[in-house]
Amino acid sequence: MKNSLSVVLVTASLSLSACAATSANERQIDRAEIGRVGDNADGQVVLPGQHLVIDPWTGRSSREVRRLDETLNTLIVFDSSVLEAPHVPGTLLEGRTVLVKDNIETTEWATTAGSLALTENVTGRDAPLVVNLRENGGLVLGKANLSEWANFRSTNSSSGWSAVGGQTRNPHAINRSPCGSSSGSGAAVAAGFAWAAIGTETDGSITCPASANGVVGFKPTVGMVSRTHVIPISASQDTAGPLARSVEDAALLLSAIAGSDPLDPATLVADSHVTNFADGIDRASLDGVRIGVVRGRDGGFQPLGQLYEQALSDLRRAGAELVDIEYSPDEELGQAEYTVLLYEFQRDIGRYLKSSPADLPVRSLKDLIDFNAVHALSEMRWFGQEIFEMALEATDEDAY
Repeated sequence: MKNSLSVVLVTASLSLSACAATSANERQIDRAEIGRVGDNADGQVVLPGQHLVIDPWTGRSSREVRRLDETLNTLIVFDSSVLEAPHVPGTLLEGRTVLVKDNIETTEWATTAGSLALTENVTGRDAPLVVNLRENGGLVLGKANLSEWANFRSTNSSSGWSAVGGQTRNPHAINRSPCGSSSGSGAAVAAGFAWAAIGTETDGSITCPASANGVVGFKPTVGMVSRTHVIPISASQDTAGPLARSVEDAALLLSAIAGSDPLDPATLVADSHVTNFADGIDRASLDGVRIGVVRGRDGGFQPLGQLYEQALSDLRRAGAELVDIEYSPDEELGQAEYTVLLYEFQRDIGRYLKSSPADLPVRSLKDLIDFNAVHALSEMRWFGQEIFEMALEATDEDAY
């Protein structure tokens, strides 16, 4: 460890959200269309039959979560009744509450990727990572909002907006971007709506909302966590991962969801690497660890630059050895990556849609494009579907 160089690329998301949020009324209409939630007398979104309960892992009441989320739009489904389920003593998570990004299948609810095309996508199955979560004592508290289609629909999208959930807002400053695409997962954890959340990442979709919302998030190595029954972008790069309020909590959640899955060949040897990743964190030290430092990435925003320098000072005091490095993005490499993403998305999204046992109006990428065109007022009032259209044409296997 002492001889290794850990390269850290620090970015910041400080721009205003690219589009206006949907109004509260519009959001209620979207959710009513799904047929999964209703309104109580206060206009709060609540599953039928629920009453006031307290989450012991956050101290938040169910009423408080619903009230705050009317502004933050982090949740697509919130089911506080799970807090009354019997806990299994001796499990890894022992009843800790977890939100799941709404591109990951759960038995109870539709998995929409934020799209109105999938509001009936109730598959009746848990993704294997959710099976692992439940078996390890995690309570699934609901589904988190996201950038629609994990931010792979338009080149001009707004991080955290979906037609189903509206515009997710950053709880620290609601006029700032929550980043994405795991926007709801990051913002909900920052707001204390659950002990932790699960997001997905192809390219920055966990790490960016973690950064923007001030929580801990990391992308596990592809193949550590199953992708089965997770709406895909790229088989080469997709994975699910944790967002939490501490490194220890994030490590514990990864321990609960990781593992081999015979339906996902990338996870073939995952079981041989799974352990309790939180073990030893309380004894960990940065003494002698070499960390690469990239400068000039603060956009010229002085307060951010000052915080960055303070963070570097904290690392030095903790014993880390900081090494300045030069880094410039490789445009050719980036274009090659984009070619891969477009090809794999057009290949795999149709497979996913065809595999769903739900009665869906779409079974292919072309169907999705046509659906959005017909429902343009709801789906494309803020941005288009240029990426979908490019992916539809990305059929050159030799270029891939």
